[in-house]
Amino acid sequence: MASYLIRRLNLFLATSLVLFVVLFIVTSQFPVEKRFALTGLHSPTAEQIEQIDRDYRLDDGQMLQFFAYLKQRLSGNLGISATSQRPVAEELAAVLPPSFELAAVSALLALTLGIPLGVLASLSKHKITQHTIMAITLTGYSIPVFWLGLTFSLWFGVQLGWLPISGQLNLLYEIEPVTGIVLIDTLLSDSPYSGSAFIDALLHIILPAITLAVLPFTVVVRITRAAIITIMDQTYIKAAEARGLHTSRVVLRHALPNALIPVLKNLGLMLGSFASYTMVVEVIFAWPGVGAWLVSGIYQRDYTVIQGGVLAVALIIIFISIMIEVMHTAINPLSRKELYATN
Repeated sequence: MASYLIRRLNLFLATSLVLFVVLFIVTSQFPVEKRFALTGLHSPTAEQIEQIDRDYRLDDGQMLQFFAYLKQRLSGNLGISATSQRPVAEELAAVLPPSFELAAVSALLALTLGIPLGVLASLSKHKITQHTIMAITLTGYSIPVFWLGLTFSLWFGVQLGWLPISGQLNLLYEIEPVTGIVLIDTLLSDSPYSGSAFIDALLHIILPAITLAVLPFTVVVRITRAAIITIMDQTYIKAAEARGLHTSRVVLRHALPNALIPVLKNLGLMLGSFASYTMVVEVIFAWPGVGAWLVSGIYQRDYTVIQGGVLAVALIIIFISIMIEVMHTAINPLSRKELYATN
């Protein structure tokens, strides 16, 4: 297992290196002066220009420039935002927690609703129930996320007035940020209105979380259904049923744990699409996360923000994908068998 983890670590490092190479090449193609693209400084002084040339080795060859660029980025120097003139690393640290909050709530919704529906669709003897569930999933999978978000905003926010359609929290509440995740910060706050602030934060996240959860929800339902149908035909399941075990016990103790393995694997493959949908949802609902921040940087041609946002999102996707693969290998007996065979 140790050698497998080392191989996964090497894969992460190699993929990250390729990412840095691509970003370095793209940076040199930006239609602006290279010093501005690297640092975001509008009008650097002569001393700053000299420092930039020295830090990024701009008077040397491309290879030395790349290593200098890599050194600056790995040290946490992502440049200065051309719009706000603040360090990109600071802005990135401020917008990452809201994105994690939205993604976590959406994933929780997709799993808690999708897995039971997938089991129901696979075990139900009624064709109407099966067809209804599958029709719902196919419809949800085919609806564009931007249209769904705008429709939810119009129905539940504008026409009915049930839910807020923008932001994380009402501006009337002054909650001291601790983790950057508002749902947690409101609970940690010693403010006398922390309870009402938590409820307000919960109301704010409902529409964006549901909109973002639709795609993974449909995938979870379909994969769970297919996995349960396949597993229920296995010999060990039929043996358990022959011993007189109730169907619900067989499903919960034997079929469902094995059905979650392909669900986990496919969720790892969806991370790229999930990240792109997160950006769209954040823009629609004015959610102050990485997606809205990055899209704003693109509109304003803030090149250092674009580089920092793309780098952070890509590294997070690579890291989580590899961690999901490691988890899949650890809990899947067949994968462990192949792993030990190669060792």
